Amino acid sequence: LDWWQADRYCEQRFAQLLFEPQDSEQGSFSKLLQSHHIRGSVWLKERDSVLHKTKRRRGHTVPVLVFRDKTDTKYVKVLSAFPSLPAVTACAHLQWDTRTQEIATIFSYAVPAFMNEFQLRGCVDEEGFVRFALIVHGHHSPYLPVFRADGQWHHFCVTWQQENGTWAIYADGKRRASASGLCSVGPAAPQAIYGQGTFIIGQDQDSLGGTFRAKESFSGNITDLNIWQKVLSTEQIERVRSCWVLEQDLVFEWSSNALEVESTVQAVSTQLLCPGPVEECRVLEVGSGGLSYASCLQTLPFICHYSKDAYWQLKRAQLESNHSLASCVNSLAVRTVIPDSVFTTGVQDMNFSVALDVLAILATVLREGEVPVLEPSDLLAVLRLLNQVSHMEIQEGDELDTLERLGEYFMEITELILEEQNTGTWSSISQVIKGPMAVVELCDRMVSLLVPLLTPERTKITILHGNIGLHRVTVKNMWFGYGSLQRSLSSSAVSQDMAASDGGQKYLSTTVGTAVISSTLLSDFQEISTSVRYHLQHRVNFRVFSLFLLHVSPDAGGMWSTAGCSVVMSLSDSTACFCNHTTNFAILLQVYEQERTTEEEFILQTLTFIGCGVSFCALIVTFILFLVVRVPKSERLTVHKNLIFALAAGEALLMFSELAKTHQVLCFLVTAFLHLFFMAAFSWMLVEGLLLWSKVVAVNMSEDRRMKFYYVTGWGIPILIVGVTLATSFNKYVAANHCWLSVQTNVIWAFVGPVLCILAVNTFVLLRVVMVTVASARRRSKMLTPNSSLENHIGTQIWATAKPILVLLPVLGLTWVCGVLVHLSIVWAYVFILLNSLQGLYIFLVYAIYNSEVRNAIQRMKDKKKA
Repeated sequence: LDWWQADRYCEQRFAQLLFEPQDSEQGSFSKLLQSHHIRGSVWLKERDSVLHKTKRRRGHTVPVLVFRDKTDTKYVKVLSAFPSLPAVTACAHLQWDTRTQEIATIFSYAVPAFMNEFQLRGCVDEEGFVRFALIVHGHHSPYLPVFRADGQWHHFCVTWQQENGTWAIYADGKRRASASGLCSVGPAAPQAIYGQGTFIIGQDQDSLGGTFRAKESFSGNITDLNIWQKVLSTEQIERVRSCWVLEQDLVFEWSSNALEVESTVQAVSTQLLCPGPVEECRVLEVGSGGLSYASCLQTLPFICHYSKDAYWQLKRAQLESNHSLASCVNSLAVRTVIPDSVFTTGVQDMNFSVALDVLAILATVLREGEVPVLEPSDLLAVLRLLNQVSHMEIQEGDELDTLERLGEYFMEITELILEEQNTGTWSSISQVIKGPMAVVELCDRMVSLLVPLLTPERTKITILHGNIGLHRVTVKNMWFGYGSLQRSLSSSAVSQDMAASDGGQKYLSTTVGTAVISSTLLSDFQEISTSVRYHLQHRVNFRVFSLFLLHVSPDAGGMWSTAGCSVVMSLSDSTACFCNHTTNFAILLQVYEQERTTEEEFILQTLTFIGCGVSFCALIVTFILFLVVRVPKSERLTVHKNLIFALAAGEALLMFSELAKTHQVLCFLVTAFLHLFFMAAFSWMLVEGLLLWSKVVAVNMSEDRRMKFYYVTGWGIPILIVGVTLATSFNKYVAANHCWLSVQTNVIWAFVGPVLCILAVNTFVLLRVVMVTVASARRRSKMLTPNSSLENHIGTQIWATAKPILVLLPVLGLTWVCGVLVHLSIVWAYVFILLNSLQGLYIFLVYAIYNSEVRNAIQRMKDKKKA
């Protein structure tokens, strides 16, 4: 397909055209394509294309002159009178006959003084390029290549001015050749192209208006020939190429009424698809692995790319769908409007009549509540249908009343899919559709289709439904009432990671405090950016904690940014703001979470993986030592073993949890077991504290009863907590982007809550142990060394305080208290990860290597071996 069709093909399947690979990826990427037998060039999407809106290509119905074969009879005469031309620009769309390589005259302008007063000729060279030569006053420029003889439509412009004889040839928007000195006669004797001549298309005039020769005639198709009495700028030529007619200084405008067509020349009307401003698109050369550009209208292979998370959400939506909405709509439409698969396109033969019928049926089904809550596959199908309708292009003859009714149904469906009961569905497709701001963009496109409804008599259009409406005069305005987007935006649209300009923070929990409005200024159907002042009304009785004006980029999935906007005035009930661009705006009320750079995140992930790996190995070695060296059985040893087992299992799962996140069931199981083992690890840390308390404070309980109590605490409580959490929050258990408990749904408190309680208990135990140890050390010091100096007493007490803290911190889990300080600085994050990921190594050193019981057991084994 051509680039535009390829891009739409991928978009219809909720994918993206493949982005250009990084330099380091190009070689391996080419090998991958070659292994799938893909050769030549492949379409790519440039990485910064998200910053630019795709310019819509316009359908342009024009009369085309068909010159079939080279003859001495076929010609077309322009009936306009030409003035004297001190400067001239002639532009047209041309389709070259690939069967001929001989010189051909595209047009010739003759006056009695010069037969070759102004002429454009072309030929095809050995390399397959069409070469043009310009003739003015009989002076001939060289033949220079301008475009390939590929049988496609090409746009060209030629310019000349008498000052210095400067001339240029443009093809497909780019200057292909230029020079000066073509019939330049100097400032003393300026000479313009003479007026009142005869302009002939397709033939060289050897006499005024006649004497044609077949070998110099044109063979091919030509249309949209326009002539100006000035030199157009590059920007103006670009607009002309996109089928816009510049009225100023126009000498001849293409029209079948202004042409005298010889009877054997065929004149037909055709739909010319005008290119957008960028006519060359990025391609990957599979053989060499290099990147280059090619005409966007070429047909080339392409690849649609899914992110893993989006792909698995689509697969899940497909597998879990009951197709209830599809069956309702398809049965009423008596055709397949909504396909069963989310990976296929929607309606094949879409036009305005079909679109009106389909949207009317869909609106009826949604309005009457036949499907109370949309499934993920239903919502995706509706969005795909709205996308397809919004991308339609108006053709001549389309009924305008159909267009207005289409807009009404479009707005009604938009309102219905944003209702409160569908909030969860939006969350479940968050990786595929980056939040409900996608709806704003679809409505924005739909509004652009309503342009033909505006006339001198009807200067504005208003379509309103529920919380959603659009209003248009010269500026395109839309507003989305607070109720329509607030719930969905709060849950999904702004939960993406994005650094803002306010100190690098992420908006984790958000509330939209105003309506969302969208404004676009249009000039000749093209968007232009302008500064704008907004006054946004807050919701009634809404307390504003932190106020920021933010703009939304739907292409990036509803990301919020303060770029280009500033608050002019902030009152309790409203906010006035100034922006240097027009886009979608709202006021967001934020609850902050610390945001880190990509480099910081990478360092933290690397430290975690290395630390967990070392910790896991140390824990396994400690566990084996306890089993092998036959340390005498005791309560403390049993508690240590259980703590080590739970901690090792949790850290092993944590290291490889990232590999499971693409598989829904596996990710769910990993999350549940991570929850269980880390909860068990903390429970056994609590048991360590209770055991220590029993040694410090007398506890009237037998050893057997104590061990039963410890096992219930260490394993029973975690199993109970995980079981209750799964039973009450099964569908909200796992986070969206990784295999751990969800923060957004507050399931995380099923881990954090018990952990905070355990840390509080163990902190109290540690303080009590330190107090007892210090008091005991003081008494012993006085008894054993009553005459020692004050410095020795202080040193003894400091060591008596530090020793239990150093020994007990890892097993009591108190290093996790550093997590409370992480939001203050990235330094605390590094300290937190180092202390806790190396917890296993610490346990190995303190409770194995420097443990007197373990060392004595090893010594006994050595002595036994010697004996």
